[in-house]
Amino acid sequence: MAATYLPTLKQLQYLVALNDAGHFGRAAEACFVTQSTLSAGIRELETLIGVVLVERTRRVVRFTPLGERIVDKARRVLREADELGDLARAAGRPLSGEMRMSVIPTIAPFLLPRILPRLRREYPELKLFLREETSGQACEQLNHGRTDCVLLALPFACGEVEAAPLFEDRLFVAFPEGEMDPTPTIRPADIDANRLLMLEDGHCLKDHALAACNRPELRAEATMLGTSLHTMVQMVDNGLGVTMLPQMAVDAGILDHTRVTARPLDAENASRHIALVWRKASPRERDFRLLAKVLADAA
Repeated sequence: MAATYLPTLKQLQYLVALNDAGHFGRAAEACFVTQSTLSAGIRELETLIGVVLVERTRRVVRFTPLGERIVDKARRVLREADELGDLARAAGRPLSGEMRMSVIPTIAPFLLPRILPRLRREYPELKLFLREETSGQACEQLNHGRTDCVLLALPFACGEVEAAPLFEDRLFVAFPEGEMDPTPTIRPADIDANRLLMLEDGHCLKDHALAACNRPELRAEATMLGTSLHTMVQMVDNGLGVTMLPQMAVDAGILDHTRVTARPLDAENASRHIALVWRKASPRERDFRLLAKVLADAA
């Protein structure tokens, strides 16, 4: 019987890294190998399957149409291989070993300081590697198998995932002291569209806030220029406008030492739903549901 030669996982890793980076040098750095090693591995893969996957020029790395299809398949193969280790970990002690979690920037600085001490104390064998990424980036990393779970604000289209709800996070309107009537709550109609400052595209909080206001003109007229909630608060404190903040940020003291006032938004769906999400059919579902319970209890 003739021997069957199959691509190695390492060759597939090189191919996926090159597709992600679009550059041989950066792909080699991501794989912790030399550029010549990575290039040779991809050439060996092409020789093995008998087709050209990558067109190489001095300036551009371009994948052939078949190469793109094989990259997609390689991602799935690598994700399945990674889950072999997950199966072993799932059979062992709960919440132990390595876990990669992405957290969006409008959650990370306000929630993590409250939950990480408890996780370290109650599950010392858990090695939690954290990445702070926007919602779209985090979901892409999850679906490509580069992260295991995401601490996310819903609703957000994140692909084929399971979600464990943690809690609701109410939306607040933040404004310079004296700019708006000091009522217990702020109605969407009271917000001046020309004064509204929002996070730049890529942050789901912007979409949640605009959807809650249900004023289509806000999306067109709002000034979207903030890169973080702390930056937004500083701009409001300097009289540049008003903005939206989640309650967890207000509770964490983001307005301390400022002249900014915050009041709850009085509208339907004036909150976002914080959840832990992971890929469907993950062998570590038990771990993720336990983690979600710990996060909800500690929040």
